[in-house]
Amino acid sequence: MLLVHELHEVRGREEDAFEHALRTRWLPALARDGDVRLLYFLKHAHGSGASYRVVTVTAMRDAAAWGRLAERIDRGDLRDESHALDALRHDVTAKLLVPLPWSPLQTIDFAAVPVDDPPVHELSLFMEDTVWPDEDRLEAYIERSGNHYLTEMRRNAERGGTLLTILGGFRTAYGAGARREIVLWQKVTDLRGLTPLLTSEVPARYKEPGTWMHDALALRDRWESRLLRSVEWSPWY
Repeated sequence: MLLVHELHEVRGREEDAFEHALRTRWLPALARDGDVRLLYFLKHAHGSGASYRVVTVTAMRDAAAWGRLAERIDRGDLRDESHALDALRHDVTAKLLVPLPWSPLQTIDFAAVPVDDPPVHELSLFMEDTVWPDEDRLEAYIERSGNHYLTEMRRNAERGGTLLTILGGFRTAYGAGARREIVLWQKVTDLRGLTPLLTSEVPARYKEPGTWMHDALALRDRWESRLLRSVEWSPWY
């Protein structure tokens, strides 16, 4: 499985038109290939980043499906649809991702992903962490983030005290972005926990030796978090 992660810089006046075009035209058009599905349509939560930013995540079964999709956009049935979206946005930045060995998300049931007017549902909030491990520390980070961070988060969840649930961990595919980049995909499962996170300092006990916040500093100290909110029709939420 491969994922295309796209950050769309939408024209402010075209915000609703862009979402409508993705929902009614682009989503079903992608699904003409049974090995391609739009999974997520998410917006930056207000107050958490630049204006009129949308993130979409598209899944492809394998490299062959990615190749077919690229051909369809460049010179096939999706060319006009792609041009129509360009008229509604300033720019789009994409990266190709593959699951880490420890990622809970490794494969999906493509046939089970809604493609024709997905059902309306409640909104969900996600935290997307993008991490840039230190030089020559990429593989160590991948291994230890699974052995340490994932284990720590699952242990906290069992104790009923976790803000986030890890849904997936990914790295950029070869030749498709910065080599030393990891994306952690996490659902906010305790909205009440956001307030102390945003309004107070991290308690010292979370930064002691043995915690991921402390030990990961041996592997990286550059990362970025985004709060992303699903829309009511996003196929996954």
